[in-house]
Amino acid sequence: MEIVPSTLIALIALAAMLVRGPARSVGVFLALTPLGAAAAFNLPAVGGATIGVADIAAIGLFGLVCLTPAGLSALVGSARPFGPGFWLLLLAAFCVVAALFLPRLFAGETQVFAISRSANSDGIAVHDLGPTTGNLTQLFRMGLGVMVFAALATLARRHPDPARIVAAMALATAIHAALGVLDVASAAAGLPQLLDPIRTANYAILADHYMMGMKRMIGGFPEASAFGFYALGLFGFWLAYWTSSPGSRVAPWMLALSAVLLLRSTSSAAYVATLAFTLTWGFWTGAMHLSAQASRRGIAMAAWGALALWLAAVALFGAYQLADPVTAFLDRALFDKLDTASGVERMSWNAQAWRNFLDTTGFGAGLGSVRASNWLIATLGSLGAIGTALYLAFLAALARLPAPRGPGAPEGAARVVVALQAGCLAMLLSALLTHATPDLGLFFFALAGLAAGLSRGALLESRPVSAARDAGSPRLSVQ
Repeated sequence: MEIVPSTLIALIALAAMLVRGPARSVGVFLALTPLGAAAAFNLPAVGGATIGVADIAAIGLFGLVCLTPAGLSALVGSARPFGPGFWLLLLAAFCVVAALFLPRLFAGETQVFAISRSANSDGIAVHDLGPTTGNLTQLFRMGLGVMVFAALATLARRHPDPARIVAAMALATAIHAALGVLDVASAAAGLPQLLDPIRTANYAILADHYMMGMKRMIGGFPEASAFGFYALGLFGFWLAYWTSSPGSRVAPWMLALSAVLLLRSTSSAAYVATLAFTLTWGFWTGAMHLSAQASRRGIAMAAWGALALWLAAVALFGAYQLADPVTAFLDRALFDKLDTASGVERMSWNAQAWRNFLDTTGFGAGLGSVRASNWLIATLGSLGAIGTALYLAFLAALARLPAPRGPGAPEGAARVVVALQAGCLAMLLSALLTHATPDLGLFFFALAGLAAGLSRGALLESRPVSAARDAGSPRLSVQ
């Protein structure tokens, strides 16, 4: 085990979580999620695998929930039949089988773009299918996602406090922005090593990449695309929350901040996903507000949003035609992306992942065996038809979560549930463009867990009798 400077951050975070208790540690965990390149420690004996600071925090949070009175039964309650937790639990069980047995069952039957470090020592190339360290590391990452979902769903169900979740999201946004600004400012000042203490993971850290003379912002992440992916989740949350919360003071500032981070990331996937999400969210919001309960603010937002999008498109087209720097930037970031060597290579990954799905007769080559550049194709190639169906069932159950607005429901719970769902949607749309593996990341599962838990907790709060029967233990047991 290799100790690194950011190990201290992990130790401080664990100590803070122990002192604050699980219910008040949600903010601590979310505050660590922007540190995507910070390792708690590295494991040279396991192919140089990295255990991140947020990974350790996820395990710590799950452990704290387990140690609370009736904690294990409460965790089981987060997997109610046919809810998001139920399908995620089935998916996790299938992932174990897919990671440990499918690469052996279909060994030599197909070739893959492997994701293990040993297989990639000479670059990303096609290899015969077989067990690798990538199967174990990807299984670990999916397991972390399940743990985060279960822990946060349990805490949000027992303590349905929308204000606490909004405050935690604001903290995560501020830290993400601060690291992004520090990244660019330190490079401009000739001190690019300033963030080295939190860039300790065994990843390729692309901190010295520029686009049209502009430093690509990566903040606490290893590359601009990962930075933009995280910022997109924040943007989705704050856009939905701001739309439904006219009296919020923090929402407009956080929305503007996350939008600036998205633009400054120079990630083509983030740009396209932002456009797709904005259109999707706008159409959905407009359709919902056509009902008899439509609010003036909702209708006004849909109308002004459509107008702003049209004006932005006209301005962008004009700038593309008339301003050479804008033309060069957009060509490199968007329009010529698929013609580059990177674009061609990523398309070959997708083609090979689809071939893996066919060669294994729809069972998949195993979790951690396949690299692609599209979340759906990566999932099909890795987990096959069964695993993909379970994953889609989880996402569908997440999308169908009710947003309780009853008289007993906590104030603002419905708005926060919808905002959390919007954050998940934004990240999923981005993953459909570039994600290499089935794992959608800790932040996605954190948003999903909070949405599921808050939805159920608010529903129980509005039905006190059912709440007492469902909880089975005093709410103060997790304080």
